[in-house]
Amino acid sequence: MSSHAAIVAVVVALVIQRALELRLARRNQRRAQARGAREFGARHYPAFFLLHGAWLLAWPLEGWSRGTFAWPWLVPLLSAQLLRYWAIASLGERWNTRVLVVPGDAPLRRGPYRMLSHPNYVAVVIELAAVPLVFGAHVTAVVASIANLVLLLGVRIPCEVAALRWASDADQSR
Repeated sequence: MSSHAAIVAVVVALVIQRALELRLARRNQRRAQARGAREFGARHYPAFFLLHGAWLLAWPLEGWSRGTFAWPWLVPLLSAQLLRYWAIASLGERWNTRVLVVPGDAPLRRGPYRMLSHPNYVAVVIELAAVPLVFGAHVTAVVASIANLVLLLGVRIPCEVAALRWASDADQSR
């Protein structure tokens, strides 16, 4: 398979994967809201959507121009996918692309959450670098990784910490 054909195949696979994940997230969001979930960080959600969309356009364009295929980057990429789906499976109906907290639901400590606070984010960090690097798209890997880390560390994780603090305070006031 040529690098160009591989790019097309990976783009198609990622688009399908993301579409299915967004569908699952919407279903889980409806279920959580039916249980009284409160959403946190709705204002920063579009920034992640924009980042991931731009990434999905940038790395194929950069990779196409380079015409390379670096097999070793498939190892961290596939490892990230395994970690990502282990996290999703461990969270079950709680998994979402949004920050939703149902009062009374304790944080989960199973699966990869026994070892990592944010295994899904670790997987995404690896994926945003590894996919472009498979195809020699070094600029996209660096730019997307930095932008993602800024959003995660500066906005998303602090938002989740505040949401969990709110849930804990709500539980204590009962």
